[in-house]
Amino acid sequence: MAPEVVATALLVLVFIGLVAIRVPMVYAIGFATLVTSLYLDIDLMMMAQNVIKNINVYTLLAVPFFILAGEVMGAGGISARLIGLSRAMVGWIRGGLAMVNIVASMFFGGISGSSSADTASIGPIMIPMMEKEGYDKDFSTCVTMASSVQGILIPPSQNMVIFSLAAGGVSIGKLFMAGYVPGVLLAVALMIYSYRVSVKRNYPISNKFVVKEVVVNLKDSIWGLITVLIVVVGVVAGLFTATESAAIAAVWALFVGLFIYKEIKVKDIGRLLGNCVSTISKILILMGTSGAFGWMLTYLKIPEKISAAVFSITDNRIVILIFLNILLLLLGTLIDMASIILIVTPIILPVMTQIGIDPVQLGVIMILNLGIGLLTPPVGTTLFIGSAISDIKIEKLAKSMIPFYAVMLLVLILITYFPGVVMTIPNLLYK
Repeated sequence: MAPEVVATALLVLVFIGLVAIRVPMVYAIGFATLVTSLYLDIDLMMMAQNVIKNINVYTLLAVPFFILAGEVMGAGGISARLIGLSRAMVGWIRGGLAMVNIVASMFFGGISGSSSADTASIGPIMIPMMEKEGYDKDFSTCVTMASSVQGILIPPSQNMVIFSLAAGGVSIGKLFMAGYVPGVLLAVALMIYSYRVSVKRNYPISNKFVVKEVVVNLKDSIWGLITVLIVVVGVVAGLFTATESAAIAAVWALFVGLFIYKEIKVKDIGRLLGNCVSTISKILILMGTSGAFGWMLTYLKIPEKISAAVFSITDNRIVILIFLNILLLLLGTLIDMASIILIVTPIILPVMTQIGIDPVQLGVIMILNLGIGLLTPPVGTTLFIGSAISDIKIEKLAKSMIPFYAVMLLVLILITYFPGVVMTIPNLLYK
């Protein structure tokens, strides 16, 4: 048997075996690459160089700054203000608190860029509030979790930055702009479903629409919303790079939390920085080992072999995209988002480009697929957080989530088979 075949089997089987026995992803990736390198008698310095190369990237600096901005805004009182603004805007609709939950998640997600942070921040406020007004607890929790996925679609999103690096430098500005319509589309779809449930179960109307209340709440929350404007306007207008805009946003968020909202004290800064360092350390280690793993995949020509295998079965674009979504949905239930982006992107990108899928569209398809995975057992991080907040067992929550999964899959189908939904804004702004 050819050494390349044995090496490929070794790389894949060691990786899958370690993941199956619950070895942390970073060790599974690193050890599989190490074993394969030793078998092929590749100088281990080559592996070390690829680890360093993958994290020695200027653009990657955007990730810790986005994480820090999200940490600061989450601790700085932004959640309550966004809920107040959302309630003034949509609380007058039947099932108004469900709508408030979705709109608040859209606003907060655009600041935190994290589904988990969104649920952890808004959930403790919205779930008890909805339950008090007569909403079923499982419905309230499911709305909170499902709407949090907007946070990884609507910019700024650190996962978009990670995809850009994994895909070989796809424009971060384009990726940011491509997330807006799918994010809003997801919000609208969830609001329509929530309205139908609210009418059926006779959930209450929260309050009357008063323009003055909207204006007052907008003034109160505008300082936090400026964080998003700094990133989006700065990147799109070409005033800043993604890294520079992320750094400015983090500094602005800290200023707002300390001196305008005054809900962050100087003594809190160390804790917030510690949380940021803890998160980014995991990402950097993962990106480093994934760089070596990706180099090994390329060395063994695995992406080319997979492309050839796929096209030997079918060259039908619709069928290939179905396979893609099924693969990502399954992986998303088992492995965390950043790991999948880093490992799978170099493999599937050649196949997708051959059937005419723009890398930007592929990024959004991946992000939404993996966002659904965050809500799905057995390793759905956001599902665990929702369970902890609501004190509802994961099994019951997963069952209650089924209609929400259906709504999210509908949006996934739209962004997969109708490229204009994703690409119209990026194409208009980046000619």
